Amino acid sequence: MNDNEIVELYLSRNEDAINQTAQKYGSRLRNIANSILNDRETAKECENDAYLETWELIPPHEPRNYLFAFVGRIVRHIALNVCKKNSRQKRYALYCELTQEMQECIPADNDIEAEIDAEIEANYLSGLIDKFLEKCTEEQQNVFVRRYWYFDSVSQIAKTYGFSQSKVKTMLFRMRSDLKKHLEEGGYDV
Repeated sequence: MNDNEIVELYLSRNEDAINQTAQKYGSRLRNIANSILNDRETAKECENDAYLETWELIPPHEPRNYLFAFVGRIVRHIALNVCKKNSRQKRYALYCELTQEMQECIPADNDIEAEIDAEIEANYLSGLIDKFLEKCTEEQQNVFVRRYWYFDSVSQIAKTYGFSQSKVKTMLFRMRSDLKKHLEEGGYDV
């Protein structure tokens, strides 16, 4: 069943929509949560919570062409909230480490946010990051997304793509530097 058909099930309030979503994307959603939490049982709970939240958000949203991204974002946020709530030092440390890495190139609160609505600002920043990633090679895009969206470790990324860990670290460092320059050119004082 394709995404459009699954979304139609949600819109018609057919509970089979959840089963179809789980069948098509369940393992990938659990992997997102597990990479953040490192706890399979809690990851499964996050997956189930994501289905409930998806049920509540469709309608009004209709993610016909991006259902996995829609539900993936939900499960990711749920897992991050669980991680914060539990304050598990080892698991929380990964979140802090990645946040710290990205702080080098993502701007902090500044005067622009005071002048512009926060949602518009977030969309603008998201657009700048998207444009930056479009300029990157597919290899770089994959490594960046695996690290900062899926929270994969450097060693996991290296193993997945057949790179040395040094290459992955260097690639990520250069991409963060380039992203910082790109954001500065876009009007952000980083």
